[in-house]
Amino acid sequence: MQIVLASNNQGKLVELQAMFGTLGCTLVRQGDLGVPEAPEPYRTFVENALTKARNAAQHTGLPALADDAGLCIDAFGGLPGVDTAYYATQYGYAKGDDNNVTALLEQMQGIDNRRAAMVSTLVAVRSPEDPEPLIAVGRVVGEIARERLGSNGFGFDPVMWIPEFGQTFAQLPVEVKNAHSHRGRAAQAMAALIRANWLGT
Repeated sequence: MQIVLASNNQGKLVELQAMFGTLGCTLVRQGDLGVPEAPEPYRTFVENALTKARNAAQHTGLPALADDAGLCIDAFGGLPGVDTAYYATQYGYAKGDDNNVTALLEQMQGIDNRRAAMVSTLVAVRSPEDPEPLIAVGRVVGEIARERLGSNGFGFDPVMWIPEFGQTFAQLPVEVKNAHSHRGRAAQAMAALIRANWLGT
């Protein structure tokens, strides 16, 4: 089965394809099929992911898979959430991973409650009008470190300290991080949902 991935991120494609290979499913990036990016006007991960999946299915006639992910910080009432990728721009920085981390460390100075979760929501649809989208959520709870630690990964990985490992995501070997990350957990759950609901195996 071919599934269009509602993303043009090569890293995301590789990470998810590894998880879905066992299903006999092939993921194809939407850009390779001429699909325009969908707007993401909503305030929740699931609504944005569903919009992206329906858009990709509409343009291709194929089943589609989309994800929306972000960082949810307790001290900020769950924000930045869906605005995670643009976090730094609120504080006068250019968009980018490194600036996001810089801005976050500045905003969290003097804050003792550093609990945060990385959340990934995956949504899959068989068609644009699918009334029964499959939804899988992966969540990893940790704390925001007080400085950058490690050089692996991307995004907020250098400051996302994971108690069960005693390290940040950026300090972990990539294969360990992928197996235990929010996206890794969501992908494992989604693979099980597709197997049970679409493939009947």
